[in-house]
Amino acid sequence: MFGFFKNAHVIPDLSFIGVDMHSHLLPALDDGFVNIEDSIEIIKELQLLGYEKLICTPHILSDYYKNSPETILPKLAALQNALIENNISVKLEAAAEYMIDYDFEQMFYAGNQLLTFGKNYILVEMSYVAASPNFEKMIFELKVKGLQPILAHPERYNFYHQNFEIYNRLKDIGCLFQVNLLSLAGYYGKPVEKVALKLIKENMIDFIGTDLHHTNHFNAMKAFVSHKNFYKIVKDIDFKNKTLLG
Repeated sequence: MFGFFKNAHVIPDLSFIGVDMHSHLLPALDDGFVNIEDSIEIIKELQLLGYEKLICTPHILSDYYKNSPETILPKLAALQNALIENNISVKLEAAAEYMIDYDFEQMFYAGNQLLTFGKNYILVEMSYVAASPNFEKMIFELKVKGLQPILAHPERYNFYHQNFEIYNRLKDIGCLFQVNLLSLAGYYGKPVEKVALKLIKENMIDFIGTDLHHTNHFNAMKAFVSHKNFYKIVKDIDFKNKTLLG
C-alpha cells in the first residue's frame, strides 16, 4: 500500500483513507479558507495525496458562524463548478460541523434541516473550554431521529484528558470518534497527541479527518504523511472513511 524509501521518508499516499470527512475548504464561511483560489490549490494537492472525495464541514456555531444550508450549499456549488472548470475530478460534498450547545438544541427542536453525509452521519463538536451540558441529551435525540453522531477530534478536549473513562461513556451512548490527522503529529501539543494515540490503541477511532483550515495545516500534514512514522501509527486501523466513497 505504501511506497517506502530506505530512509525515514516515504512517497505520501493517503489513498487508503480515500475520503476526507472533516474540512473547512469552502471559502469565506468560517475560520477556514478565505478565497476560492486557495481552496482549489489545496484540493489539487489533496487529490495528489490520494483523496478521491472531500466532504466540507463548515462550522455552525451560534453567534460566530451562523451557517445553514442556505449559506453552505451555494458555496459548495460554486466550488464544484470551479473544480470542473479547472479539470479537477475529485468529488466534493458538504455537510457541517455542529457545535452542540443551546442554540443547536433550539434548532433541532424547531425541525431545521441538518446537513449530514453518508447514509446518516452528522459531525458534532464541543467547546474546547468545557463540555456541552446538553451533549448526552442531544446525542440521544439525534440517535432517536435516526442519525449517527460523529464526535470531531475528541482528543482535543483537554478537560477529558484526566478522565479517560468519559471517552468510554461517550462511545457507550452512541458516538463515533473522528481523530484529526495532525493530532497524531503533535501539531496541537503533546497532551493531545498522547490522548489521540491512546484512543487508537484502545480501538476507539472510527474516522480520520484533516480538519484543514488553511495552507499551514496542509503543509504540516504533508510533511507528516511523508514520514514512515505516520504509517506505523495508522497501519492497523480500520478507518471507515472509504465507506463514504459511494
